[in-house]
Amino acid sequence: MSAPDHPHQIEIPESLRRQLADFRRHLWQVKIQEALAAGLIGLLVSFLLVYGLDRIWQTPGWARLLILLGGMSLFAGFAPYWLHRWVWKQRRETQLARLIAKRYPGLGDRLLGVIELQDQQGSADSLSPRLREAAMEAVAAETGRRKLEDALPPQKHRRWALAAMLLAAVSATAFTLTPRAGLNALQRWLLPLSNTERYTFTKLENPPSHRAVAFGEAFVVVLKLAADSEQRPSEASGRYGLQPAVTTTLDGNSYHFTFPGQQDPGVIVFRIGDLRHEMRIEPVQRPSTKAVRAVVTPPAYLGIAERSVDLNSGVLSVVEGGKLRIELEMNRPLESGSFGPTRSLALEEGGEETTHTPAAGDLTVSGGLASTPVLDVGAVPFEIPFTWKDRFGLEGDTGFRLRVEALKDAAPTCYLQGIDRQKVMLPEETIDFEVLAEDDFGVKAAGIEWSGQFTRPTDESPAKGELLLGEGAPEERRLLKAAAFSPAAFGISPQKITLRGFTEDHFPERARVYSEPVVLYVLTRDEHAQMLKNLFDRQITELEDLARRELGLLEENERLEKLDGSELQQDENRKRLEEQTREEAESERRMEELKQRMEQLMKDAARNGDIDKKTLQKMAESLKSMQELAEQDIPKVAEKLAESQEQSNTPEKSEQDVEQAVEQQKKVVEKMQEAIDKANDANRRFEAGTFVNRLKKAANEQNGIVASLKEAFERLLGLKTPALDPSDTRRLNENARQQMETAADVRWIQEDLGHYYARTKTESFKQIMDEMRGSGIDIGLENIRTRLADNHSYEAAEAAKKWADQLAAWAAKLEGDKDSGGGGGGSGGAPDAEDEDFEFMLRVMKMIQQEQDLRARTRVLEQLRRDQENQTEEPTGP
Repeated sequence: MSAPDHPHQIEIPESLRRQLADFRRHLWQVKIQEALAAGLIGLLVSFLLVYGLDRIWQTPGWARLLILLGGMSLFAGFAPYWLHRWVWKQRRETQLARLIAKRYPGLGDRLLGVIELQDQQGSADSLSPRLREAAMEAVAAETGRRKLEDALPPQKHRRWALAAMLLAAVSATAFTLTPRAGLNALQRWLLPLSNTERYTFTKLENPPSHRAVAFGEAFVVVLKLAADSEQRPSEASGRYGLQPAVTTTLDGNSYHFTFPGQQDPGVIVFRIGDLRHEMRIEPVQRPSTKAVRAVVTPPAYLGIAERSVDLNSGVLSVVEGGKLRIELEMNRPLESGSFGPTRSLALEEGGEETTHTPAAGDLTVSGGLASTPVLDVGAVPFEIPFTWKDRFGLEGDTGFRLRVEALKDAAPTCYLQGIDRQKVMLPEETIDFEVLAEDDFGVKAAGIEWSGQFTRPTDESPAKGELLLGEGAPEERRLLKAAAFSPAAFGISPQKITLRGFTEDHFPERARVYSEPVVLYVLTRDEHAQMLKNLFDRQITELEDLARRELGLLEENERLEKLDGSELQQDENRKRLEEQTREEAESERRMEELKQRMEQLMKDAARNGDIDKKTLQKMAESLKSMQELAEQDIPKVAEKLAESQEQSNTPEKSEQDVEQAVEQQKKVVEKMQEAIDKANDANRRFEAGTFVNRLKKAANEQNGIVASLKEAFERLLGLKTPALDPSDTRRLNENARQQMETAADVRWIQEDLGHYYARTKTESFKQIMDEMRGSGIDIGLENIRTRLADNHSYEAAEAAKKWADQLAAWAAKLEGDKDSGGGGGGSGGAPDAEDEDFEFMLRVMKMIQQEQDLRARTRVLEQLRRDQENQTEEPTGP
């Protein structure tokens, strides 16, 4: 029976095993070196690529990330793959045999067979151990004769290592030559998504990436080199969008680029050496004002509240001593703003040099609102310049200025309206007018003031007084008050009155301002009658002129009347008719004016009261004729003359119209002559009455001298003229002047009496004239003046009293004769109905005038009462 089979395993020869181990070790060394070299190459290439690209442009983060991933892929992807292929998959002997078979196919197959024999299992009969060992030895011997290194795959480790060393050397050189650029590139390579700025050899100091510029205006961009910039290029360029590039050179340490005005947003690309910088440009309108206001506070004494004023014109007027604050409303929020320094404008306008303290400071900015602090307004105009900057850094218009006019609080003005500059009146009359007071900042009060002056010596005191008409409120710049003035209501006797309006404003310690004076001559009834007589003389003269004019017109119309109808319609004669029509219209106008003056004269004569009724009646009859002439007769003549010129007239119609005009005009001339006769009759009676008034006036003047001297006897008697007080000397001189004027008036009375007697042959007037001439009054009055010059005041007073009594006696005698009929007053029988009607009308007229005077004086007294109430309340005011 045979022995059992046992498996028998034979190891490959040790020599062969060592050869395969050396082959494997050598293979692993080469491939591991190749894997490391490839990984280093990938990393170094990606780093150098980032370094190189950064020298050209701003490598974006995504590109750096791709480059880093590409470089890392060789190290993290290719190297493991390479190691897996050549190390992990070449660790067994069979794997090595197959690799050797690629170079030495026969040897490789035999090695593979030997290695498989080593692992075969079987019995000794089927697998002879010695045969297997012999085979292994034979393969090991053959292998020993071969150089297995030649069976290694192509070896790139040296080249790759050299490439890696070269790349490392390049990197080291870059770090050595440009350490900051290398470190920057390393940071940007390792951290591709970080915000690490690209390092450039040309470095700018805080270059802006965005800028707002003025819309449509050229702008300058200044880029400054940083202190640590390694390069300082001599030239630089900048391109706005697709526009031509702008080049500039290095100026000091900066580059100044000037770009044309832009209207659309864009990007400027600057290239300075290796630096590429982008700046986004946004054209915007400069910051400007939407509204400008001033908050003005007037001086406290004006009592005017603070107010806001719109400054659309750029000019503000503020009263001197006021305060103001300027408020600016902008079209967008501001960053900052300032004002000043203020500049005086007095010298520029030719004014006097006045001290002005410049003011300047920052504006208080709150979003789109800016305001100045409170500024004081002095005595001179000044200008406030403003500057501001918005959040974009844009400045506003540098020429924005506000002008402040420093207004002086001017004195008020006062006017009297509705009254003549001179007026003659009786004491009981009332004049109505208006007082207009105006002030630039408010009227405080307005009223009237009067002062009197006697025109002849008297012991009375001249009138003096005032009346407050009203008080104004703050900012009431115009105060119009109605006023009424009646001498009788204020107890003013006949004298010369100077009437003025006055006004006051709120300016401290400023005196009253007065209007132009109005001179009122308050007359006695005798003086008033004499004035009316003079006016009546002028009206009669005017009426006589009109009568002569109308007679001349009648003569020309009579010449035209002699022409037949066809001749009247000729152009030449038509022009004569037109001229006659115009002249007649002029006569109508003048007669209307004369009628109105006569009506006023009649009213004044009726008011006088001392003019006799017969004179007034004659005046009224003359006035009635004038009224009829102005309203009826003369217009009819003009109407007929106008009708004669109508184009549609037949020759017969024109001839008839001229005849009717002539007939009517003859009546006009006759009525004018009648009016003249009536006026002359009234004037003679008027003149006779004025002799009485003139004698009374002379007597009153003498009595005034006596009263004036008596009042000063205690100071005058016993002294020579040089020793007198100046006021008494002035009194004597005034009396002497008045005495000289009275003596002249008396001489004129005597001469006028002679002329009157020559015209009227009235014996009473001749008798008075003879008595005056025989009394030696002229010499007596002159002696009084001489005594006054020598201060013989007592003797002068006695003589003046004597002649005053004599003048009054002559006046009384003449007045008695006139009342008894000596002045042409009728036969003494019973009055007729016409006289009674006129007397009734005269009484009614006087009653109406008295009623009007009473109402007017009531208004005056009401004004006086209000003025006294205001004066009573004033001390209790603040």
